Amino acid sequence: MNEHISTLTQEIAALCQQQTRYKALLAIPGVEPLIAAAFLSEVNAGQFNNGRQLSAWCGLIPRQNSSGGKTMLSSMTKNGNRGLRTLIIQGARAVIRFVQKRNDGLGRWLTGVIERRGKMKATVALANKLTRIVWRLLVEPVGFNMNKAFK
Repeated sequence: MNEHISTLTQEIAALCQQQTRYKALLAIPGVEPLIAAAFLSEVNAGQFNNGRQLSAWCGLIPRQNSSGGKTMLSSMTKNGNRGLRTLIIQGARAVIRFVQKRNDGLGRWLTGVIERRGKMKATVALANKLTRIVWRLLVEPVGFNMNKAFK
């Protein structure tokens, strides 16, 4: 079974090599070949005005309960594309496992979120941020820049 999965993953990666933005997506920490392939096949970035809309479509934004001028944000909505949400959260978990070894903008940002909110919320926050970065790279012909993404 593992050999079959490995073969299919290699075939998907070979097909994605034909896409112009595939290598740009692979430069993002936590975005592996399967995640990049899923975004390229599922997402038409032009249909979203910004990265937040794509993140909402994946179900990674907090649920909002507002009343009387008071805004309350709770757990993520889980609406939208379940497969992409699962993949990007797994990618975020892979990054969080080694956050202590990172001494860059991502490591500092993630360490701060973990200290303030905890590891689980930091995972979803990172998945949300990665989705927004993916949208930017799909819409504009630019490369991933760690210093711009995580200040």
